[in-house]
Amino acid sequence: MASAGNERFNDEAADWDKNPSVQEATRLAFDTLNPIIQMLSEQKSSSSGAGLDVLEVGCGTGLLTLRVAPLVREIVAVDPAHGMIDALKAKIRRNTEDDAASRSQNNNDNSNIVPVCRLLEDPEDAALPPLDPSSPNGARRKFDLILSHLVMHHVPDLKAFLCTLLGCLTPGGRVALTDFEDFGPEAIKFHPPWKLEGVERHGIPARWMEDLMKEVGFQDVKVSVGWKLTKKVEDWEGNKPGDTLEFPFLVFGGVKPL
Repeated sequence: MASAGNERFNDEAADWDKNPSVQEATRLAFDTLNPIIQMLSEQKSSSSGAGLDVLEVGCGTGLLTLRVAPLVREIVAVDPAHGMIDALKAKIRRNTEDDAASRSQNNNDNSNIVPVCRLLEDPEDAALPPLDPSSPNGARRKFDLILSHLVMHHVPDLKAFLCTLLGCLTPGGRVALTDFEDFGPEAIKFHPPWKLEGVERHGIPARWMEDLMKEVGFQDVKVSVGWKLTKKVEDWEGNKPGDTLEFPFLVFGGVKPL
């Protein structure tokens, strides 16, 4: 993501969770991804007895991260905006400092979340956890599942982005990537006019993205509409107060070859 976009997200981090649209999009994303996570967790547990290792790219303040964490062994949460990562770290600290009863109610103390502030462009980036903790400068860990929610429309070079994700997976590992669809000229209204800086594209074209995933080496690529989000578009010229528009969200799945 461009540095201008990072500055915007740093500025917005403190109030990010107060946006009802952000909260609703995250809730719907988790509801859609939860069955995938549960299935993969069961498969890995039955085959190896271990939990799922997850990488989330573009985690923001951790709204999705915190929902996924109780379902997996560990989730490494990466974001290039330090304001967002600081907000996630603050949430983890608060949960860790809760008393035992509160942690029990939350079902997780978030100790399995690893926040990383980084624009991830290299699967062997030293900011990622090492494969062998006793060799901190050695090869980096690979993941069973990579998640990314509402990130790709900010990424200038999606081919390079996908190549990085492919390199971060274990053989047979999967991606589950979500973003709103480019369904035509009105897709630009997903963001209000003053938030277009750092937006590289107004949604993701489904067929184009499917072909790109196959081109970089993903197998079993599947694209589907996961849910639809209704957003206010009253700030755009030609719309009136209270006007809304429905935005389809796509889920892109793919597998790294064995």
